Amino acid sequence: MGLKKPVTGAVIIRWIQRNCLVPEGPMIGEPVKLLPFQRAIICGIYDSSTRYAIISLPKKNGKTSLAACLLLAKLAGPERLENAQLYSTAQSREQAAVLFDLAAKMVRMSPKLTQYIDVQETKKTLFVPELGSRYKAMSSDADTAHGISPLFVVHDELGQVRGPRWELFQTVERSFGAQRAPLSIIISTQAATDGDLLSMLIDDAKAGADRKIKLFMFTADPALDAFAEETWKIANPAYGVFLNPEEIRGQAEVARRIPSEEATFRNYVLNQRVEPHAAFVSREVWAQNGAAPSPMDGATVSGGLDLASVNDLTGLVLVAEDGSVHCFAWLPEEGLAEKSRRDKVEYDRWAREGLLLTTPGRAVNYDHVAVFLRGIFNRCNVKTIAFDRVFMQFLRPCLVRAGFSEEELARFVEHGQGFLGMAPAIRELEVRLLEKTLKHGNHPVLTMCAANAAVVTDDAGNKKFTKRKSTGRIDLLVALSMAVGTSQAVPNNAGTLESWLAAPA
Repeated sequence: MGLKKPVTGAVIIRWIQRNCLVPEGPMIGEPVKLLPFQRAIICGIYDSSTRYAIISLPKKNGKTSLAACLLLAKLAGPERLENAQLYSTAQSREQAAVLFDLAAKMVRMSPKLTQYIDVQETKKTLFVPELGSRYKAMSSDADTAHGISPLFVVHDELGQVRGPRWELFQTVERSFGAQRAPLSIIISTQAATDGDLLSMLIDDAKAGADRKIKLFMFTADPALDAFAEETWKIANPAYGVFLNPEEIRGQAEVARRIPSEEATFRNYVLNQRVEPHAAFVSREVWAQNGAAPSPMDGATVSGGLDLASVNDLTGLVLVAEDGSVHCFAWLPEEGLAEKSRRDKVEYDRWAREGLLLTTPGRAVNYDHVAVFLRGIFNRCNVKTIAFDRVFMQFLRPCLVRAGFSEEELARFVEHGQGFLGMAPAIRELEVRLLEKTLKHGNHPVLTMCAANAAVVTDDAGNKKFTKRKSTGRIDLLVALSMAVGTSQAVPNNAGTLESWLAAPA
């Protein structure tokens, strides 16, 4: 079993197809026949120098089986070395066992591999006595990784890591110093957000600064129809081979009917960078309400006002009787570019284009908001403006200075932000979106807020909004829901601005 050189992608492919058997599924026991995309990945890794290979595919496209084949080729195949240490990492013991189990099945089923490799089930280890080499599956405990000297590592489902760091990953990746040609392979569907570890690694690979980092990613453009078969084929190279089209079709129908399932479908089936959360509205339904709003002047409108603390987004949304949506958002002028970089949102460009309003300084100036509201009352027939009571005490003096009369101040009504306060408004907004009676014009700030919004439900089935990521803004969607809610009837727990201010603490 001496080492053979040079080891090319063709050599690895030939060894896998001669020695590895399909471990499970309809073709169990048959020799592995690598698909064109799998062969392209192997050649991409082995035909030029590679330090990291990121293989990002939707679920059920054989990425774990491919990793198991590469692992065995490194352990007992063309690249075998004496006393080599091979590892795989995963966040949980269950996930760590997936790759080990597939590799162990391949060993047990192959008369050739069984001669050389011992399967140590309880230790989740494969051992080659003749060489003294071993592979071990590790889960989230980083302490177990100290002192290792790996030659080869598979990081399994790294997209499940939330945030930019995972201690086990960092510990393992700092342990390659003694190796001449180490190789790390990452196999995963995409992570949820731009700030997650896998997303940062993928974006770095796309930048192309290091040619030894290879990216093999199969995904569908978010602009494509998520429910079209042609879109599924783009993202899933195993579609129709060992990925069942009927199964995908069934998942698509569920996601089409239930908006909260769409994000999971896009992540798992289309490998898109979306958080599998209970999203409030699907992209498709939102787009169906994207007609241009009618002119605002002279219209009868109801509004929602979401006031921000210090440097967050303040939002005002007006809904006219014909469903036209007019939205306005404010951020502090100072630090806008910094906030754009931190949130990864084009606030600065929107401000230049007049789609986002700014106020001087590092905090939203409520006097500017009050003057703007004065202009709205002059231009429109304003029935009500629903407000979140938390910051209203600071806005009221500004409204008085802006010239609001007592009668006009009485049109401001308190709107609760908890489950009981928001549930009727969210229900009304859902009905209007599904009936396609709104015309929001795809305003980018409102659309961003809609994309960031998820819903949580209490035991009684009442809903309220939550953010899908820590830096996500949802303020304008909250304001929109308050606007449509108050346009129907004053909420049960609402009161006028004057009555609220007069009430005992």
